[in-house]
Amino acid sequence: MTRVGFFRLSLSALALGTLLSGFGAMAQDDVVAKRKDAMKAAGKSMFGTLGQMSRDRKPYDQAEVDAALAQLETFSKSIAPLYPESTKGAPKTGDYSASDKVWEDRAGFESHIADLDKAIADNKSKIKDLDSLKAVFPVMSKGCSGCHETYRLKNS
Repeated sequence: MTRVGFFRLSLSALALGTLLSGFGAMAQDDVVAKRKDAMKAAGKSMFGTLGQMSRDRKPYDQAEVDAALAQLETFSKSIAPLYPESTKGAPKTGDYSASDKVWEDRAGFESHIADLDKAIADNKSKIKDLDSLKAVFPVMSKGCSGCHETYRLKNS
């Protein structure tokens, strides 16, 4: 191979590598964005809807409660795959980011998700009015906050 041919091949390989690494970064960014969107939606359901109602800051509405619970149920069953190993060490953006503990203690992380899922499953049929929401909200919200204490970082 001539020097010119080798140079062209090297440039082509470099360009392809740069392009592919860019796609990998885009895919990683996409997963992180989906994860953040899922967390925001869950936070809105748990604390914006259920939490506000349980604190008498929002009128009780069974349809809104049912929608929030359905969203949280879907969330608890779909959030773990949004933490693939490839996103460990992703750039810290927004107010919060995932701690490396998510990947270092994957079993513990997934245990917290299972606890949230169980809390929702065990309590969703019990919520029929404001008093019953107030009774079970602390148990359900602990499913979120318990995980955040260990696996979420506040960005500075």
